[in-house]
Amino acid sequence: MIINFIQNYAKLIVAVPEDVVVTKEQIDENFVEITISVNSVDIGKLIGKNGNMINALKTIANGCKAKDGISYKIQVVTK
Repeated sequence: MIINFIQNYAKLIVAVPEDVVVTKEQIDENFVEITISVNSVDIGKLIGKNGNMINALKTIANGCKAKDGISYKIQVVTK
């Protein structure tokens, strides 16, 4: 659920949406690491001014933690 949302949200923000790849790695039963890979020209757009865009995604992920009990870590990397 959260993976699909993050992928769709990221594709709306970036200039090259076909380069957006979101992967999920289960670290343990209560922790998941989400990696968003984007084109190098789009990393600034996804992070946002003062980190506002990525912080919004992290806030939504924390809301999902309240629902399913899993902690999420979100990273943004370039291709």
